[in-house]
Amino acid sequence: MGNLRKIKMACQRRHPLPAPPADGGSQRMELDRRELEAILGRAKTALSDEEYTKLRAAIETLAFLTQELEKKQVSVQRLKQLLFGATTETTRKVMERLLEETGQGKTSKDEAAQRREPEAAEKAPGHGRHGAEAYVGAEKIRVPHESLKPGDPCPNCQKGTVYESVEPGHLVRIKGQAPLGATVYEVQKLRCHLCGEIFTAQTPPDVGTQKYDAESASMIALLKYGTGLPFNRLERLEGSLGIPLPAATQWEIVEHSADELEPALDELVRQAAQGDIFHNDDTGAKILALTGRHRDPIGSEPADRPERTGVFTSGIVSVLPGYRIALFFTGHRHAGENLAAVLKQRASELGRPLQMCDALSRNLPDLPEELQTIVAHCLAHARRQFVDVAMNFPEECLHVLLILKEVYTNDAWAKDQGLSPEQRLHFHQEKSGPKMDALKTWLTAQFEERKVEPNSGLGQAITYMLKHWNELTLFLHQSGAPLDNNVCERALKKAILHRKNAYFYKTENGARVGDLFMSLIHTCELNRVNPFDYLTALQKHADELCAHPADWMPWNYQDTLQKQTAPSRQG
Repeated sequence: MGNLRKIKMACQRRHPLPAPPADGGSQRMELDRRELEAILGRAKTALSDEEYTKLRAAIETLAFLTQELEKKQVSVQRLKQLLFGATTETTRKVMERLLEETGQGKTSKDEAAQRREPEAAEKAPGHGRHGAEAYVGAEKIRVPHESLKPGDPCPNCQKGTVYESVEPGHLVRIKGQAPLGATVYEVQKLRCHLCGEIFTAQTPPDVGTQKYDAESASMIALLKYGTGLPFNRLERLEGSLGIPLPAATQWEIVEHSADELEPALDELVRQAAQGDIFHNDDTGAKILALTGRHRDPIGSEPADRPERTGVFTSGIVSVLPGYRIALFFTGHRHAGENLAAVLKQRASELGRPLQMCDALSRNLPDLPEELQTIVAHCLAHARRQFVDVAMNFPEECLHVLLILKEVYTNDAWAKDQGLSPEQRLHFHQEKSGPKMDALKTWLTAQFEERKVEPNSGLGQAITYMLKHWNELTLFLHQSGAPLDNNVCERALKKAILHRKNAYFYKTENGARVGDLFMSLIHTCELNRVNPFDYLTALQKHADELCAHPADWMPWNYQDTLQKQTAPSRQG
């Protein structure tokens, strides 16, 4: 409550009562639409029609300019976030920013302690040192005791027997290594000084016939499409380490690997189509080969429709029981069109899936009735609109943010407790339903009581929320419906990271390769599978992958490998 009082006091200072200043200077006065209409009504009797028309036009112009300035202020705030990094949008951070902007950011330690939210005092998970169990990819070496083994007599008391009944100690040692290594085999050659015959030593059996092995292709793909390291930077890095690796050679390696891994992506798409929930969204992309080139209309669009010039990377995350699948598609098609192409592979006997996206029409697939989705809209997008205008409407936006905070707190508790989708639905209906009903009533009252100008920043945020209310609150009516589209937003960071570092794809084939590796890598990450081991295994078993791709998914490929090695072990 202390924060709210401070913000109210700051608002009063920013929007003072319409009293004339002592020094005769100008002072800002806040008037709503009703007050202006009342003033104009009283002035109409004292003015001619021409004078009244001019006065009304001046007031309308002033109101328009005020609204535009508020929008510009929001745009400047977004520009600051773009240049200096976006700050977190938690309610506590927004409140602190409001107090700081209004000159109330400097408070005593006692006030700061009272302002701190309960959950902020708890230590966030993932901080501090990692235990030995976190190094799942590390080589494990068992170190036996130098003089004792289980069953030996105790050297201390000479009466007991030692057993391995305690947990072993762990020592973690991390060593540095180059991303790619190389081995040069000097094959000895002997020449007869009489007949001239040359005798060449046999190469070791494990040398192989390929210069670049499967592991090197996996590492290059991970660095390029998993962490955003461009080919030219890897070339400079490896060159400085004495392992020359031209960028063109790197491309040839990953392109060849992509052809071998194509069946795995096709199977991912087929299985993703059977999902229960689909998250989808777009981000901008660039393909140089499509720039300035004639483009045919997409799909069944009418011939007189303007050609589409934009290029996008669509992210789709399909949620199935036990695992998730991430898919990326780069080209002219929007996220809704790419989702429609995926859903065409959906089994006819399955019910309508849930779809989570923002309210843009291009995210919605154009499908026949039997393939239609149950659409839910992202609550985080609606919330962000209030965050953007919080500086101009602190009290109103804070009211909305505090209610949404309680809803998200309820959802986090339901996830921590492991509630089933039906239990989570009933929990939200009981705890979050009354809060959202009260919020809708409050939002509607802002327009009905003419407290907010519809064209202002706050009015547009309220309009967006009321217009899409059913989709934004689907989690109160549909079992399993998520609150937001954050899982897809996080997935698209793969494409955004690549765009920031490499800027563009040169050809459509390059985009195809990038989409394939991003899909495989991020699907592994979503299912806590080592992507390096997975990509390597697929390349080493390319023939088996082509014959039975369903056996080589990230969540079951290790079982397939064990089945292949089991007969040889028994033999």
